[in-house]
Amino acid sequence: MPKESILCRISSRSPIFTPRSWTLYARLTQNQLRNRLEPEKGIFIAESPKVISRALDAGYQPLSPPTLMERKQITGPAAEILTRCGDAPVYTADRELLAALTGFELTRGVLCAFRRPAPRSVEELCKNARRVAVLEGIVDSTNVGAIFRSAAALNMDAVLINPSCCDPLCRRAVRVSMGTVFQVPWAQIGQTPADWPEKGMEQLHALGFKTAAMALSDRSVSIDDEQLAKEPKLAIVLGTEGDGLARSTIAACDYTVRIPMSHGVDSLNGRQPAPWRSGSWANSKTGYFALLPEILALNPSHRGTTFSRGR
Repeated sequence: MPKESILCRISSRSPIFTPRSWTLYARLTQNQLRNRLEPEKGIFIAESPKVISRALDAGYQPLSPPTLMERKQITGPAAEILTRCGDAPVYTADRELLAALTGFELTRGVLCAFRRPAPRSVEELCKNARRVAVLEGIVDSTNVGAIFRSAAALNMDAVLINPSCCDPLCRRAVRVSMGTVFQVPWAQIGQTPADWPEKGMEQLHALGFKTAAMALSDRSVSIDDEQLAKEPKLAIVLGTEGDGLARSTIAACDYTVRIPMSHGVDSLNGRQPAPWRSGSWANSKTGYFALLPEILALNPSHRGTTFSRGR
């Protein structure tokens, strides 16, 4: 077998790499990784040196299933990861072999498995929070990751997801978020889709929040409305990429909020961009990455902040 086709152990202490070792990366579905029946056994996959570093910074420990690393990463961006992973097994190969093993291209050259954190309660997250983002039915992992990245940039206190949302710890959402899913506190609001919006809204109101639906209606107020900024506790509710928020959700919210746009553009869902408050445009494939800084600027502590161009 040619040298470049061999999967190598970084350390002689690493166990022999077998097909069972890479089942975690190649064969298990997202639901199997999440392990809803036994959440304490759930796993998530972090991809890229920066994201893995942020997971380690947040206190997560690599699992015994081996880390996979593209060979050129050993002395490149992932060099620090090797020193931080301790005795955790790490294997390396060329990009083509890793793609053949996992079934997909390693976009950032490194994969590492971590144990999922214990679920946090909405009450715990929102006890002292003033501004939270609530996601309804957002199923695109790229959008979810971009929302977390924007929420982190604007120092939002928490992100809440309803049960029909994409898992923030799915591999792509974690990668797009640049690891900010480990920095911004988040929790699921409700146990089943039937708990939203009625029970979820009751829970938010019981915690002292006013709720603001991002949607167009006859009673919409501008995002610059002074009353919104004066609210001591505000939950900003964002809808799906295609249809936006459900009518029942809009009806249950205290405010309906719109972003004024030029040329009659409706930009209140995840597919269409909106200008940032600084006047620049977010350079992103997803509309929510551009939309969130404007929406989350409802956080009065960030009024006047200048945002840099997105990556």
